[in-house]
Amino acid sequence: MSVEEKLKALGLVLPAAPPPAANYKRCVRVGNLAFFSGQLPWVDGEMRYAGHVGSDLTDEEGYEAAKLCALNALAQIKAEFGSLDRLETIVRVEGHVNSAPGWTGHPQVLNGASDLFAQVLGDRAGHARTALGHNELPLNAAVELVLIVAVRDSRARTAQPTSNPDSCRTRPR
Repeated sequence: MSVEEKLKALGLVLPAAPPPAANYKRCVRVGNLAFFSGQLPWVDGEMRYAGHVGSDLTDEEGYEAAKLCALNALAQIKAEFGSLDRLETIVRVEGHVNSAPGWTGHPQVLNGASDLFAQVLGDRAGHARTALGHNELPLNAAVELVLIVAVRDSRARTAQPTSNPDSCRTRPR
């Protein structure tokens, strides 16, 4: 079963890949590794989960925010490589949680992303992970995810700008 068929079977809809919110690329590729910029819990251009987990938002809402960030990350991977089936594995997930003072449930919130990746990708979802808490995140987002992934096709791509200014660019090794 393809990744997109699995998404459909789970009742999940892959959104359009959100554009960068500032002056940066969504992705930089080195060999078969792709380093994706942070993904926020956007839905149709709106921040779905904003505020501090542990005061403004419940742990469950933080978990859902992390799932939404993961879904947006999958959308970025598909936009970059044309198919989620080119994904070899998720190498690393760096999770940032907008945390209330004294709140320490970061790993449980970020399980929202890890659980979604496992449901959709199976064995390709295994990843190293860092869970960090912050007193503020960009645009007051509840969660932000940063991914490093390995892709199946490690053919070198040009480091020249492409027609898509948000496109991932390969850097020489």
